[in-house]
Amino acid sequence: MQVYLLLYFLWHLINLSHQFVFSTLSLPGFLSQTVEHGFPHQPSALAFDPKLQLMAIGTKSGAIKIYGAPGVEFTGLHNDTTAVTQIHFLPGQGRLLSLLDDNTIHLWELVAGPLREVGGVKKEGVVSLQEVNTYNLPGRPGIESCSATRVTVLLLLKSCDLLCVGTEGGGVYFLEVPSLSLKDNQTLLPDDYRCGKSLGPVEALQEHPQQSGKILIGYSRGLVVLWDLSIRHAEQLFLGKQQLESLVWERSGNLFVCSHNDGGYSVWAVTSGSTCNHQPVSSTIPYGEKCTHAYITCHTLHTFAFQVGGMPRASYGDRHCLTIQQDKDHVTLDFTSRVIDFFTVHSFDEPSAVVVLLEEELVVIDLQTPGWPSMPTPYLAPLHSSAITCSCHISSVPPKLWERLVNAGKAQQSRWPICGGKNLAPPPKQQELLLTGHEDGTVRFWDASGVALTPLYKLSTANVFHTDCDPSDDPQDPSNDPDMQQEEEEWPPFRKVGCFDPYSDDPRLGIQKISLCKYSNKLVVAGTAGQVIVLGLSDERSDHLVDVSVVDLLYDREGFTWKGHDRLEPRSKPAPFPPGFQPLVVVQCLPPASVTAVALHAEWNLIAFGTSHGFGLFDYHRRNAVLARCTLHPNDSLAMEGPLSRVKSLKKSLRQSFRRIRKSRVQEANAALAEQEEVAPVQRRIEPRSADDSLSGVVRCVCFADTFLRDGTHHGPTLWAGTNSGSVYAYALEVPGVGSGRVCERGGASESSVCVEAVLGKEIQLMHRAPVVSICVLDGRGKPLPDPYEASQDLAIAPDMTNAHSVLIASEEQLKVFSLPKVSAKTKFKLTAHEGCRVRKVAMVVFSSTAQEDYSEHTLVCLTNLGDMHLFSIPALRPQVRYDCIRKEDISGIASCVFTRNGQGFYLISPSEYERFSLSAKVLTEPLSSLNLRLLLLCDYERVCSKL
Repeated sequence: MQVYLLLYFLWHLINLSHQFVFSTLSLPGFLSQTVEHGFPHQPSALAFDPKLQLMAIGTKSGAIKIYGAPGVEFTGLHNDTTAVTQIHFLPGQGRLLSLLDDNTIHLWELVAGPLREVGGVKKEGVVSLQEVNTYNLPGRPGIESCSATRVTVLLLLKSCDLLCVGTEGGGVYFLEVPSLSLKDNQTLLPDDYRCGKSLGPVEALQEHPQQSGKILIGYSRGLVVLWDLSIRHAEQLFLGKQQLESLVWERSGNLFVCSHNDGGYSVWAVTSGSTCNHQPVSSTIPYGEKCTHAYITCHTLHTFAFQVGGMPRASYGDRHCLTIQQDKDHVTLDFTSRVIDFFTVHSFDEPSAVVVLLEEELVVIDLQTPGWPSMPTPYLAPLHSSAITCSCHISSVPPKLWERLVNAGKAQQSRWPICGGKNLAPPPKQQELLLTGHEDGTVRFWDASGVALTPLYKLSTANVFHTDCDPSDDPQDPSNDPDMQQEEEEWPPFRKVGCFDPYSDDPRLGIQKISLCKYSNKLVVAGTAGQVIVLGLSDERSDHLVDVSVVDLLYDREGFTWKGHDRLEPRSKPAPFPPGFQPLVVVQCLPPASVTAVALHAEWNLIAFGTSHGFGLFDYHRRNAVLARCTLHPNDSLAMEGPLSRVKSLKKSLRQSFRRIRKSRVQEANAALAEQEEVAPVQRRIEPRSADDSLSGVVRCVCFADTFLRDGTHHGPTLWAGTNSGSVYAYALEVPGVGSGRVCERGGASESSVCVEAVLGKEIQLMHRAPVVSICVLDGRGKPLPDPYEASQDLAIAPDMTNAHSVLIASEEQLKVFSLPKVSAKTKFKLTAHEGCRVRKVAMVVFSSTAQEDYSEHTLVCLTNLGDMHLFSIPALRPQVRYDCIRKEDISGIASCVFTRNGQGFYLISPSEYERFSLSAKVLTEPLSSLNLRLLLLCDYERVCSKL
């Protein structure tokens, strides 16, 4: 009894010590969602502060995001998820006003936090965006409908102390700023100048550029009023005949321009002595009659003019365009998504750039460079330029690889025009890459080291194959095509701008899996049509023919007919490849089903891949297929149809239905017998899955490991593969020059003449046939094996090869550790039985201690179908902590989640945005930004003194 109590005490002491160490690793004790990367989903409003050089974007979900220099970001969220319709900065004050779709007006302010102490030195505090006031315009007396006071337009006067509010009823109200209190004695109703007809809503408000206190009021029916606020009198009326869209002053204040719904605009002169003006100075429809609505603004009539829309309705009514004119220079920017708003950035009183917010991306045009090229964006790049299909994170990128990627990307070096604020975040200790695969066959490399997710390099795999839209073997250069030149010379002078393209040329090009070796500069990308491409990094352009090898995963099976899409045909002639990653060899799986798993071991020159039919092993150095293993069950009929086919015979459907009926009866009988068995009260009963369920042969994961498989004394290369039916296959590999295999026995045979061989060593079948999500081999210390080249080049601690190894197999229902080479169960944790959830993602994460610099632990992180994360110690599989991370309804977010090795992760919160989170207290990537608020206070003081 005393021995038992002593053991019990020691067990609790070890458990408590482990929990204490883990608490230093995972503080602050909860999952931190740190920053959102990408382009805001469904933007609805845009504003710019020319004094502070800050840009604000409002969204339909009620979010406000302010951006400055790269890394400077501020985010605010309204209490109600209502669309933001307008945003207006109070220039130079660090304040802005927002108008929501529910007719409320909100005042926001950038507020500095307390001073920070860094290295014993006090530094400026982090600035955050906070809502400080709100206002709702009341209805007009005697009018039951509230639509009369529905706000249509806001105008903040240059003095920043008065806000003009135009409404649908034609009235203009005035609010004091920053108190947002209504000035009743200033309310303007259009009864005095109605001119005998309804004026419609207030469409535009513009302050006189030279005379403060005078504003232009534009009504939708065409009437424009020049109103003097000081004497509360209409100084001049301009009787337009076309429906009004927008107003803009010419710089001198002697002219203003109206844009109309017919695609034209008119210029009006402001003259003294005339109270009513019936005719404009000029009226122009740039692109002819029957055009779409036009919204125009101009710097002066003699320099730049910008017009949104106004295209001929019959020919180009569906285009989203912005026209820029300067003297004889004229270009019509053609976008792939709707224009939300735009503004110009000025340099020495002249426009230097125009920033255009589109529904799906942000485009910046350089107006100081001939030809007006677009600028690359250091942030807000559209992640969804083509739909994201997969992602991969690479940490601690070597400097040489980083430099070569940047050079291959050929990023245009230009000064980003939005440069406000200061980034307080320390420089990253290491460079990180986020790789995203896309539906159009591209792989994009992003700098994920900091807050700003910056595009580095784009790789396209389309030029390796013939596609549905490119039947010719040699894609023609557009500059040599006279038809293309004639199309480009048409009127209007269109120019395609932006990178958002929601349409894929060929859905078979879609990237499904990515694997990169950062030490050998080898990349493997696998696609929807069974193509697996091995690429190497090159600094020079190359024209070459790509080798193609075919691996038939059904070579030993009969009676199977593939009903899905055809394979992609590779080009039969040399193709041009720009500097960067260039294809070395293409491995084509047959049948051409989507690749579901891929692994790269560059030190052994091997790649492994899996589909819904089986898995294969390929030696890309010798261009030799080593292994092809079919994992199909005889009833896997759906695996033969493919993702692009929905053909299914009635006979097979009936046969499967009868089989299910028979199985259900057998399972009921087995369940009745199993009721007599004892089941722990905290566990749920898990029914075994059928062996012939559809798609049971899908390969979910493959991995390489140098471990003990044949016996406990000799280790060597191995390949592991797990399937949807709970089967795990382990192959012992004979790799020339690695280990003490058959190569040495053949004495004298050169490595190049000896092929890699694979021999089945073990086959494991999990009891409940749950899909295998992940396989990881642990060394003698219970640590994951290092990546290729890390141990041989002393880049990581060498694995323990003296003690027994083990393999951790994670299925959808449980985690289980088996000893090697006997494959006997050591420990397990039944996640589904205990928690009622299923495993979706698994990763090995290294947590560094906040208390001890040299202490870290490997931890297993599981993401479940409920969106929560469970952390386990390894190899003991002791539960450590659980976090709620993603909503369980967000299926795409759970499916897109990717973990980093240092405890961070990414998942899609919209098609265009990644949410970044951290499970580690020591590794946080979050916006830490500041503004020179002392200067803002000085501006406030000067403004108050001027009023006195």
